[in-house]
Amino acid sequence: MTNLETYIAGLPKAELHLHIEGSLEPEQMFDFARRNRVAIPFDSVEAVRAAYDFSNLQDFLDIYYAGADVLRTEADFHDLALAYFRRAAADNVRHAEIFFDPQTHTDRGLPFSVAADGLLSGMRAAEQELGVTSKLIFCFLRHLDEEAAFDTLRAAEPWLDRIVGVGLDSSEVGHPPSKFQRVFARARDMGLKLCAHAGEEGPPEYVHEALNLLRIDRMDHGNRSMEDEALIRRLADEGMTLTVCPLSNLKLCVVKDLKDHPVPEMLRRGLHVTLNSDDPAYFGGYVNQNYVQLAEAVGLTRDHVTQIARNSFEGSFLTDAEKVARIAEVDAYARA
Repeated sequence: MTNLETYIAGLPKAELHLHIEGSLEPEQMFDFARRNRVAIPFDSVEAVRAAYDFSNLQDFLDIYYAGADVLRTEADFHDLALAYFRRAAADNVRHAEIFFDPQTHTDRGLPFSVAADGLLSGMRAAEQELGVTSKLIFCFLRHLDEEAAFDTLRAAEPWLDRIVGVGLDSSEVGHPPSKFQRVFARARDMGLKLCAHAGEEGPPEYVHEALNLLRIDRMDHGNRSMEDEALIRRLADEGMTLTVCPLSNLKLCVVKDLKDHPVPEMLRRGLHVTLNSDDPAYFGGYVNQNYVQLAEAVGLTRDHVTQIARNSFEGSFLTDAEKVARIAEVDAYARA
């Protein structure tokens, strides 16, 4: 292990872009399928891993939704969450803000409560067992229509005292943020924080829409912002946090090689970059692997990764006092 790898391993950090369904490891898929007597189109863990060899977002989403079908009970979601948090704690993640996709589950007949209560239970267990704090964000699937998103927002209302925000994910191209302008306005009025995937596969115009029409608090991905000079300046001036996912970008061919990743230029231009694992079971690495592999590929320094860890707490939905305390932990670690 290099000196930088060792440093990253101990660095306190937050993870802000993690789809909990995307932490479903092949072994878990088999366990849940057996537990719930669900047939899956794979005869071994190795066959599942082979199916994870996809080359674009839609191919990934196809297997992602198939995998989610094994999740049937609150206990499944509890166990899925707790397994993620144990891996995150091993990477010295101190706080995580996790996404889930209610429509993936309600569209196959599960009540909203099954996923929500199971995940919240797993989150509580993680804080008690591991000391990792967390917040829950539910996402609208952008390939579905806005009325379906409104239905999901209504279904979520009994849980809004335990859910911090809403997001927008799934197939980006052809589904611009403007499609969800009204439901995001309603969510904002209800006191929820707002996130949206934009500028991953979609064009810079989608980033503009997420900022201008959805009025987001945090940008998920945002890579293609680097194609628009005015957008770069705006993101820097506004201090907008970008939740960047390097290994996801590589696996989905958003970048051809990690050496081509825009993070160094984002940092140079003053963008508020964080590093995250996105769907780690599918993309080949949890958060520390994203730090380490990107650092090796593009030459990130200890100062770079320290700043990224600071950004991760600053860009979180923790209170101001909690952010100050967490950033102080990063700074103390860096000095030590």
